[in-house]
Parts: sequence; C-alpha cells; structure tokens
Amino acid sequence: MEYKILKSETTNGVCLLTISRPAAMNALNSAFFTEFDHFLDNLSKNVKVLVITGEGKAFVAGADISEMAEMDQDEAYSFSKTGQDALDRLENLGIPVIAAVNGYALGSGCELSMAADFRIASKLAKFGQPELNLGLIPGHAGTQRLTRLIGTGNALYLILTCETINAEEAYRIGLVQKLTEPENLLSEAMAIAGKIAANGSQAALKAKRTIRSGTEMSFYLACESEAKEFADLFNQPATKEGMKAFLGKRKPEW
Repeated sequence: MEYKILKSETTNGVCLLTISRPAAMNALNSAFFTEFDHFLDNLSKNVKVLVITGEGKAFVAGADISEMAEMDQDEAYSFSKTGQDALDRLENLGIPVIAAVNGYALGSGCELSMAADFRIASKLAKFGQPELNLGLIPGHAGTQRLTRLIGTGNALYLILTCETINAEEAYRIGLVQKLTEPENLLSEAMAIAGKIAANGSQAALKAKRTIRSGTEMSFYLACESEAKEFADLFNQPATKEGMKAFLGKRKPEW
C-alpha cells in the first residue's frame, strides 16, 4: 500500500512514524485510519519501540471536520468506532509506544497521544478536547482515557470547558511525562526509545502488558498476573544474562 499520510523510518529497532498532512494540521480522517491499520498490520518484528509524531506545527490538531460535517448518524458511529478500534490496537501493541508531541494535540490528536504508553512533549505543545465547541463529545475514547490518566475532575474540566492547556500544565496534571525544548523533542524521544529498545529481554513487553491489563483487574488478580509474568522471565536466556552481568559488574550481552 502506498501511504499518502504516514511516513516511517526504522533505526536500531526504533521506528519513527510521522503523520504528514501539514496543510490540514495533520487532522485525522478515514484515509489516515486505513493507512494506520495497514501500518500496524505490517510493522516489522524487528521494531522494538514505536515513536509517533506529527509534521509541521501540529502533532494532530483534531479530526477532519470537513469530512465529519457530511456524516449522518450511522456514519458518525462508524467513524467513532474506527478510531476507537485503531487506538485500542495502538494501546495494546506488543511493543512500547511513545508519543512525541511537537505542537497542537487537540481532539483526536490528544486521544491519539493518550493511546501511547507515555508522552514526551515540546514546551510549545498544546493539549485539549474542544469537541463541545462543535456540539460534540470526544469520540475516539477521549472521555475514557483522559479520565483514567488525569482523574475524573480534571477530565470533566478539560472536556466541559474546552480549555486548551500548555505543555507545562499537561505535565503538572500527569498527561505528559517529560518536557523538552522544541528543537530537542525528537532527539530526546529517540534516545529514550533507543534505551528501551537496547534491552534484549522480554521485560519491557511484560511490564507493559502487566500494567495495562492490571488496570482492568482487582489489585489481587493483577498481582497474581504480575507474579506469573515475573516468573515467566526466568525461562528467558536474556534474563539470566542480565542478572549474571549485574553480578559480574559488566554490561549484559543481549
């Protein structure tokens, strides 16, 4: 499939995926979701970490309103479910995912960033869920992920007021995990991704899976899941090498 919206390049196990519709501020449309599904279907097994960013002044400035304005109720439902399913796939991808937020992350852009495992943001980035200004609500799981990430009160405040917050405020409330100077965003995101990718064991995947699944379980069931995943790593040669390297005061040879 020839992509018109997505650009990707992979270096040392880290894939950088760039959303490229700069004339539309990278707004998400049906064509994006078609390409995105195809990209995830064909992601190389050699990729250990995925970094997502946007081209130009925006990460993603929202959904494509020009497309949405022509939808009827059934089409709107389908568009919502398509986006929800795509972001669910991203959230549950078998590798760590980092959102490198370079500019506006509004509406569907904020929702896309929240489906990543964590967010690194330029100090110029802006976040918000302004759908109520259009007589809508977030439709790509924003009402749910935002609440889980920053709490009910903060989520209700941002969604009901349509307020756009800066990167510092997003960091303060826990929506963003790291801030960078704009010119350093990609280099820092790629460096962090490279550090994760350099771990030759399955520990990163198991940590992600245990944390993600545990949020849907009781504390005690989640702890049982953790114990099983912890124990399973003892069957991995890389885990044995990691412990031997620590005891030998050397770097592991993955």
